[in-house]
Amino acid sequence: MSDIKLFRTLSGSVEELAPKSAKLERELQKQIEINMDTFLSIRFLASEFSTSNGGRIDSLGLDENGCPVIIEYKRHSNENVINQGLFYLDWLLDHKADFQLLVMSKLGNDTAATIEWPGASRARSRTLINQLS
Repeated sequence: MSDIKLFRTLSGSVEELAPKSAKLERELQKQIEINMDTFLSIRFLASEFSTSNGGRIDSLGLDENGCPVIIEYKRHSNENVINQGLFYLDWLLDHKADFQLLVMSKLGNDTAATIEWPGASRARSRTLINQLS
């Protein structure tokens, strides 16, 4: 996977920013959760959300269409990254009431009533991969 380049514009000129890797996945997770709406247009709901089978979803959110979003942070990409995201998506679809209660507590009853489950079933699970050196 190639690096994504970032640039800053100053007085009409463009300057490339030097890449910097997060030392820990948790650092990246905190930054994304704090700025999730700005970065991804996703309303942040929970961090390290416990599932009934002993798993923990790194970050849970709700996108601009009302679809549940699962975010997992990984140091490296491999087939397990996708499998884990799909496993959590499957769990979420089997436990809609748990997610709905979370949305009610964070965003209110009106938002919880408009959750777009068909969008979630089309695998709206997103995985962020953090390639750490």
